[in-house]
Amino acid sequence: MLSAVCVGETMAMLTPAQAVPLHQATELHCGIGGAESNVAMGLAAMGLDTHWVSRVGHDGFGRRILEDLRAHGVGVSGVEVDESRPTGLYVKVPAQETDPDGGSSVLYYRQGSAASAMGRGTLSNPAVSSLLENAALIHLSGITAALSPGCLDLLEAILTAPRNGRTISFDVNWRAALWAGQDRSVLQRLANLADVVLVGKDEAAHAFGTTDEAELRRLMPDPEVLVIKNEAISAISLTRGTADSSGTREEVPALSVAVVEPVGAGDSFAAGYLSGMLFGLGQKASLRRGHVAAACTLTVHGDRGPLPDAGQLAVILDSSDEDWAAIHVEEGHFNTRTGA
Repeated sequence: MLSAVCVGETMAMLTPAQAVPLHQATELHCGIGGAESNVAMGLAAMGLDTHWVSRVGHDGFGRRILEDLRAHGVGVSGVEVDESRPTGLYVKVPAQETDPDGGSSVLYYRQGSAASAMGRGTLSNPAVSSLLENAALIHLSGITAALSPGCLDLLEAILTAPRNGRTISFDVNWRAALWAGQDRSVLQRLANLADVVLVGKDEAAHAFGTTDEAELRRLMPDPEVLVIKNEAISAISLTRGTADSSGTREEVPALSVAVVEPVGAGDSFAAGYLSGMLFGLGQKASLRRGHVAAACTLTVHGDRGPLPDAGQLAVILDSSDEDWAAIHVEEGHFNTRTGA
């Protein structure tokens, strides 16, 4: 079985239970949240032997994270438990009807967290080094680079190590709050060291100062593939050219979706696309697989939605462009716009 390893921080997530302002909340719902672990759970659901590498505190939040990941089929043998530093925490503050344009917001409590203490020394852990050596895919994120100098060193060590047949993917995952006062140019350098780069068009404007495809490819010439997620419109892959041929461009429209909540859709897209790539699918099929996974998450509350069964997924992925454009996704069901 193909193996994937995702590296990054996962935090405990607290949310007011009744969607009230935080200062009025009497109950907080406890969950977990982390881009890389979301991708790990998505890859595991798609049949890959998937592992998560990180650090958590020796506390109830850390235990909750480990138990949730195990329950979703993700290996945690590469996770270190820190006896002194706490598990990171964030509070999701829901949008309020009195301020409909304000949107939801997030409060981070992750400075000095167990995961922020990751560094090159993490690679000396035999469990971690073994997982990375045997992985077909290593998935990283720009979030980790912003957590601490040590975390940045860890990413650089992984990205500059000999590939030995492995593929390294890098999702930019722009988080403005994390990069305040920091040198964001490291994102371009790290992304250019990866084999596959994923970035939202809106993220590219903040991280790289442009949304132009040609300019983005000029800034990151070395990755084999650059995937640009154009929100609810489409996803575009730009492959690297060779001495004998120019690179290719593939664009796949997003599916029509009755959106319940957008949280986690980008991570689901990444898991869908990357699993397609690992299974040997072409760019078009891999992008479609990403759209399907994202649509399943968009139609549920929470960070992940269940995928269609294997038979239905195959039909969806093999559909004509006309049939693809006619699909509408609502409450996890894939139907034509006419309901047939």
